[in-house]
Amino acid sequence: MGSIIALLILSGVIWFWLDSIKTKELASQAAAKACVDMGVQFLDQTVSLEKLKRSRNHRGHFTFLRIYCFDFSTRGDQRYQGRAKMLGQKLLQVQLDKPEGLIIENEEL
Repeated sequence: MGSIIALLILSGVIWFWLDSIKTKELASQAAAKACVDMGVQFLDQTVSLEKLKRSRNHRGHFTFLRIYCFDFSTRGDQRYQGRAKMLGQKLLQVQLDKPEGLIIENEEL
């Protein structure tokens, strides 16, 4: 019985790890696309996890809400921060903290 529980826990950890890798890749692609669309440079070509919360999707099923942060530059000499908000593996929002003000790009749900 103990080995079955250990196997279930290990399976859950592996699932979470694989899901996290896929979601991070999707967030990175969304951040890069938003930077291109808004005419800024996506720096470091990656995102980093800022926040992880339990949440529910539009069907009411349990999922994770992840907020990834990334850096971008408007002219190449200063770094600014942006965020990509993911619900499960679905992009909800990309936010750029530009010097002129906050820009938020919402995705269709």
